[in-house]
Amino acid sequence: MTSLTSFVGTIPQGTSHRFLHLPLRALAVGAAWLALAGATYALPEEGDFPYTATLAGAALFLGAATPLAAAFANRLGRFGASLAHWTPWLAVLALAFLAWELVTAKFALLPMPFFPPPQAILEVFLEDWPKLGGSILNSLKLLAGGYLIGAALGFAAGVAIGWSKTVGYWAHPILRFVGPLPATAWLPLAFFVFPSSWSASTFLVALATGFPVTVLTWSGVAGVNKAYFDVARTLGASPAFLVLRVAIPAALPHVFVGLFMGLGGSFAVLVVAEMLGVKSGLGWYLQWAQGWAAYANMYAALIVMALMCSGLITLLFRLRDRVLSWQKGLVQW
Repeated sequence: MTSLTSFVGTIPQGTSHRFLHLPLRALAVGAAWLALAGATYALPEEGDFPYTATLAGAALFLGAATPLAAAFANRLGRFGASLAHWTPWLAVLALAFLAWELVTAKFALLPMPFFPPPQAILEVFLEDWPKLGGSILNSLKLLAGGYLIGAALGFAAGVAIGWSKTVGYWAHPILRFVGPLPATAWLPLAFFVFPSSWSASTFLVALATGFPVTVLTWSGVAGVNKAYFDVARTLGASPAFLVLRVAIPAALPHVFVGLFMGLGGSFAVLVVAEMLGVKSGLGWYLQWAQGWAAYANMYAALIVMALMCSGLITLLFRLRDRVLSWQKGLVQW
């Protein structure tokens, strides 16, 4: 009790409310990770998993480091604030890993190889990282190329449709006919028309990105308050100025909504396209793992996909907050 009192006493008076109960929460988190370490190392396994000791060591480190870091959280700036915010999730994560470990490696309540234990996933990351890392790199290259092409063309088309009634007259029917079709529906034609699977996949990713960016940009430009244009014309603005300095900046919130929608759609199309035609990438890696019944590799690829998509969305939000600083905080991720 004395040590706990001194531990709590490390937080000075006047500290933000989020730090008040952090030491107790951190002790709970540490206990959960230590329980995972003990169960992983001490209980017998139903199988041969070479990285059991590594997993137990990592859990032991987190179990010891979390309470120690919490004791100095008020002095650690942003890291301390993040620790205070995420301690409940750290506890839930430790308990989830513990349950996962018990029902797979320890008691074999879920059948192998369909449900590998966490140390099997760790083995994939540590031993198969050249193939998995190469797949990640190739997926990022393909996604970046298709997404940038689709976003650029969609932005230009949206501005043209929203600004010019003539362009809108000819483009509306085409957009309404072609746009709602899912990009994956064009797979057979794309792989027949384009000279390589890479270019076909790039086209499909660009198509999945371009439609939402076009529609939202068009909507944003068309919805700009007409008073802005009247004021600019009164001050002698040229048509180019009206487009570049009035219409586009006012439409940027809509443009970013289209970019977010396009990113999600392009990521889904990317995986499907890689499964069918590309010789390296996360979609290809998933198909390869499934063909060899390497379910640990498949789950590792799914984890990477989730982290990659979440990270790209976070980067896009950072870009949005920088470009639209006056809207920062209205939409969060």
